Amino acid sequence: MDNNSDRLALPVGTTLDRFIMRKQEDFPYATGELSQLLRDIALAAKIVNREINRSGLIDIAGAYGQQNVQGEDQQKLDVIANIRFIRALRNGGEVCTVISEEEEDMIQTGKTQGKYVVAIDPLDGSSNIDVNVSIGTIFSIYRRQSPIGQEGTQEDCLQKGVHQVAAGYVIYGSSTMLVYTTGNGVNGFTYEASLGEFFLSHPNITTPKTGTIYSINEGSSNTFTEGVKQYVQYCKDQNYSARYIGSLVADFHRNLLKGGIYMYPPTAKSPNGKLRLMYECNCLAFIVEQAGGKASTGIKRIMEVEPRELHERCPLFIGSTELVEKAEEFIRKTETVDAAQEA
Repeated sequence: MDNNSDRLALPVGTTLDRFIMRKQEDFPYATGELSQLLRDIALAAKIVNREINRSGLIDIAGAYGQQNVQGEDQQKLDVIANIRFIRALRNGGEVCTVISEEEEDMIQTGKTQGKYVVAIDPLDGSSNIDVNVSIGTIFSIYRRQSPIGQEGTQEDCLQKGVHQVAAGYVIYGSSTMLVYTTGNGVNGFTYEASLGEFFLSHPNITTPKTGTIYSINEGSSNTFTEGVKQYVQYCKDQNYSARYIGSLVADFHRNLLKGGIYMYPPTAKSPNGKLRLMYECNCLAFIVEQAGGKASTGIKRIMEVEPRELHERCPLFIGSTELVEKAEEFIRKTETVDAAQEA
């Protein structure tokens, strides 16, 4: 065929399945299980995407009428997404145990031969569903530590972020994207609904070293620590743009691509921060580090935090390296002053 005929049917791009297959050498020890696990998550994301897109038509938006283990009001789509992802992980057979934001205890899949543990926030930012604001799914994948053939243990679940073998998120917005890392860079895939496939759209994502966006809920600013107050004022003095959506995935995704910092510091209401270490902070920390950024508690690297409980909360300062390091500088300086005054 000549070049003119080729232009009539341009390539549609690399599908997620094909990309995962090509990258199998990134995790040769997995002999295919991790690849299948990522496909299972992608399948559940497609189903959840469908439910979100038709939520206003079939009465699955709005409150469910119960609270989750965090004491937060559940939305109907929280419950639906939780069921969809757990079902996909259980049916896939690669996962022995799941931690979910929506469940108080570990979920045993019954697949005792499964080599992996998954920590997941099935639907982050779900309170924004009713007003058509971007929401997302966040997940972390760990290799189990306990012997194959038995149920997963709490020790399997409570691993430091540095032990993640993969992490990712799905953002359901103007387009639906899946972004993930297996420790060899970060790649993003956009969902093409007419074909039912995720296609590689953002290869080798690198976040800018600095930026001009800061994302924080300033409604609680009166109860921020002195270091955080000073850093926020510094951002204003630099004429940075304040951008805060209220959906962690959406705020993180924007700053990952454009450069910026997202902050959820300790407050009077949430003295340990509000975000959960195992299925929010660790996974986004792994992604941002692989993209050249940084994630910190304000004092130390997020992925070095030793987890103590399934739903542990943790402060989060994440994004462009220079911005996060500047925030750490303000926080450490004021903490040193406070410690000296107490002494």
